[in-house]
Amino acid sequence: MAELPPLREVIARHGLSAAKALGQNFLFDAQLLDRIAAIPGDLHGAAVLEIGPGPGGLTRALLKAGARVTAIEMDRRCLPALAELESAYPGRLRVIEGDALKLDHDALIGEPYAVVANLPYNVGTALFTRWLGGDAWPPRWTSLTLMFQLEVAQRIVALPASSAYGRLAVLAQWRSTAKLAMKVHRSAFTPPPKVMSAVVHVVPGEMPAGVSARVLERLTEAAFGQRRKMLRQSLKGMAGALAAMEAIGIDPQRRAETLSIAEFVDLARALG
Repeated sequence: MAELPPLREVIARHGLSAAKALGQNFLFDAQLLDRIAAIPGDLHGAAVLEIGPGPGGLTRALLKAGARVTAIEMDRRCLPALAELESAYPGRLRVIEGDALKLDHDALIGEPYAVVANLPYNVGTALFTRWLGGDAWPPRWTSLTLMFQLEVAQRIVALPASSAYGRLAVLAQWRSTAKLAMKVHRSAFTPPPKVMSAVVHVVPGEMPAGVSARVLERLTEAAFGQRRKMLRQSLKGMAGALAAMEAIGIDPQRRAETLSIAEFVDLARALG
């Protein structure tokens, strides 16, 4: 294992500070970072994608765990610190400067990979829904281990009829298993965010037969876009939705948050 200077020292030497505009919050606690890197299981020799590594705190933990890491970073200020890590772990870290939302992750890595990231808050949900989306399943990613604001994490693992239940829960759970792996206190970050955080771990499962992911994505967007309205109102813009509800026995006077994930899947299947 490479001997590295303390992360705080690296940050001071490169004059780095977390940029609010990029949704950055840095983690320094090596033990905490090691615990996060352990959540996906044994990473020795595994390909890992990290988004927004910043100065490389989590990157260090992943490399220490034996992973081969591809890290996408758009903040140029962090690149010299990451270059030092590349030198310390020859052939084990590849840093790509760019916007993770604009890159093809599957093509970039070219093999099955785990995603482990302390996601920048301003792109976290967009990346998450992209990884969960599309009709190609199972995905190339083998698991997602992601840091979110606690409120977002709770929405991902929420159960039907709970206040946090919504589109994110359905997308995360209809063909995957999602769990809240650990909570992280705001004081662990520099600068401390206003809210608590949590790490979510998602593993892909079996895709239900006869269901289009695109249809389910459109269905949940419409249903939860006006969550206080009855389904007959929120889904009236979707061709065939009212007839499909009648055909499978879903009362159109119900609201979206009362439908189970299985009912959303059945409705998407009926809509074809």
